[in-house]
Amino acid sequence: MTTPATTDTLTDRYVAAVLRHLPGSRRSGSRRSEEQRPEDQRPDIDIERELRASIADAVDGRVDAGADRAEAEFAVLTELGDPARLAAGYADRPLQLIGPALYLDYTRLLTALLVTIVPAVAVAVGLVQGLRGAGALDLVGDTLDAALTTAAHLVCWTTLLFAAIERVAGRVTAGAAGRRTPARRWTPDALPEPPTRRARYGELIFYTVAMVLFATLVLLSPVISTETDAHGAPIGVFAPWLWQTGFVYAFIALVTLNLAVAYAKHYARWSVPLAVAGTLVEIACPIALLWLAAGDRVLNPGFTQAAAWPQSATTWINTALIVVSALTIVFAVIDGIARATRR
Repeated sequence: MTTPATTDTLTDRYVAAVLRHLPGSRRSGSRRSEEQRPEDQRPDIDIERELRASIADAVDGRVDAGADRAEAEFAVLTELGDPARLAAGYADRPLQLIGPALYLDYTRLLTALLVTIVPAVAVAVGLVQGLRGAGALDLVGDTLDAALTTAAHLVCWTTLLFAAIERVAGRVTAGAAGRRTPARRWTPDALPEPPTRRARYGELIFYTVAMVLFATLVLLSPVISTETDAHGAPIGVFAPWLWQTGFVYAFIALVTLNLAVAYAKHYARWSVPLAVAGTLVEIACPIALLWLAAGDRVLNPGFTQAAAWPQSATTWINTALIVVSALTIVFAVIDGIARATRR
């Protein structure tokens, strides 16, 4: 093991480095310790003398145990670590951007903002661009750009806010022993109630009924309509192209697969392959719906004319379907990743 020839210089250099990282007002006064009470702290003790004494005691202890003095001093300073980190402990200055006392509040607030504001902005921008007659690619691109920009601003400014609170108001939430504590005290009352078997069954039943009703209405739409032609035949609300190509039956099959995935989430042992397969099935329907809406293949032009709908109504509906489909795809992918990670 190689050590410097002048061991006294090591302590001098180390102490000087610690003092250099301390604010002027804290270069005297003892380091705050979590084990000390405020009345036991002695601010009249000079930090330099306290640090030198601590180093000397540790070195003497190692020397008494049979170690070489030079190696003992080198080992003691190594254990003390980076002078900047030690100085931060003396000054009670956080080295992390957001500390543990505020981190949970930070993530909860940021998550709430992202899942509410970003979709709202995306829907608003998508509707505006659709009403302006923007093409499908421009509409999707502008919507995603607005969503990503909004998310970046929310992350940036929320992080800056909590970083400022961590540094400016950190001492306000300090505990009696100088330990930073969360602004809100946690109690077991905050624990969420576990979902009951009846609640899970209720969700499945509701989802099953909704899917069955949706599929039934789609399949019966050509014969059940509020509008009729000159011969009294019903005019379906959906484009005849869907039945002529058989696309509607493929779409209903995807809806059925989505229902199967919902049951798999509750009964099957969730794994990465199942999460990937479930996510692919869940995004298939919104992708198909997005493609149909972008190509104006959802509504029957004959129905909109018979119902005297303005042209803007078709544009509004197609735009809303595109935006909702895009958001559904994003949330399905995020949920799939989260499930695969948890399981």
